[in-house]
Amino acid sequence: MNDALRQLTELGVSIWLDDLSREQLTTGALASVLRDRHVVGVTTNPSIFHQAIAGGTGSAYDGDLRDLALRGVSAEEAVRALTTADVRAAADVLRPVYQRTDGHDGRVSLEVDPRLAHDTDATLAEARHLWWTVDRPNLLIKIPATPAGLPAISRAIAEGISVNVTLIFSIDRYRAVVDAYQTGLEEALGNGRDLSVIESVASFFVSRLDTETDRRLEEIGTPEALELRGRTGIANSRLAHKAYEETVRSPRWQALQAQGANAQRLLWTSTSTKNPAYPDTLYVSELVTAGTVNTLPPQTLEAVADHGDVHGDTVRAHHEDAARVLATLGELGIDYDEVVQLLEDQGVAAFAKAWNSLLESVEASLVRLRGSHEAR
Repeated sequence: MNDALRQLTELGVSIWLDDLSREQLTTGALASVLRDRHVVGVTTNPSIFHQAIAGGTGSAYDGDLRDLALRGVSAEEAVRALTTADVRAAADVLRPVYQRTDGHDGRVSLEVDPRLAHDTDATLAEARHLWWTVDRPNLLIKIPATPAGLPAISRAIAEGISVNVTLIFSIDRYRAVVDAYQTGLEEALGNGRDLSVIESVASFFVSRLDTETDRRLEEIGTPEALELRGRTGIANSRLAHKAYEETVRSPRWQALQAQGANAQRLLWTSTSTKNPAYPDTLYVSELVTAGTVNTLPPQTLEAVADHGDVHGDTVRAHHEDAARVLATLGELGIDYDEVVQLLEDQGVAAFAKAWNSLLESVEASLVRLRGSHEAR
């Protein structure tokens, strides 16, 4: 049972669950997936929390919402209370994994308010607040890799806050993320901090790139263009891994590693296939290599458990082919830089929209519950 998931683990891929809800915590479902599906981490985002709190059909949050309504708190305070409570509880469930892996896994990610993505100081302030509020060593604060997010990442790392850098779409931006991480580590070292307790992952989005480039390839419609469908996201990720390998060989990184620094692992996210014509395990089986993380939504996790095809390292041997895929994309007239910027803008907007929708839903619940109390 779970052969493919076990094989992924044996090949050095850390499997993290891209999902979290109060129901998973109270029913023991999260503990079960750790035990039965080789999961060693959890990631969250505004869309996940919107679905858990506003989109669920159960009553897991009713008691907390009632208490928050009676206290007269704002929707923003209520949302932060609910989400940080869930992340804190998940971190406790994952604490044995954290201890067993010397802090590399057993992590839970919590994102800063996505509406702050273009404000460095506000993002850093939010990161500090969440780090303090959750107060668990196996927390990762998610900060978007926007131009404003990069200096916030460096400063958070310098203060000893472990960071999951999210919304990375391009190779150039990934290199900037690596620089931001190392800059933060260098400052932390200068301040006398223990680098060995600081962790970071760089979350590289996969399937969304295929969704956008496939649409453009189909508009071109030539056999050469159609042949590239479903290949851009994987090629892009493989080239990011090539950049990672160049980084860990650099004298700058070697000096930090000698001081106890942990490598910033690449994390593959957006790994559910959006095109039903593609295998539902595509972005797992084609991105297998040691020292990476693959964060899977529940349906993809179960698909891999059921019929995943893991056949060794599928990244390192394909760096040159990946470069050819992106070169051909350019030859066909598709502007890579324009595509990845579009996806970043869309990603920030989508998470902000989910966050605003969650706030609106919670506000409506608070108003309703206060009204019911006052009517008694």
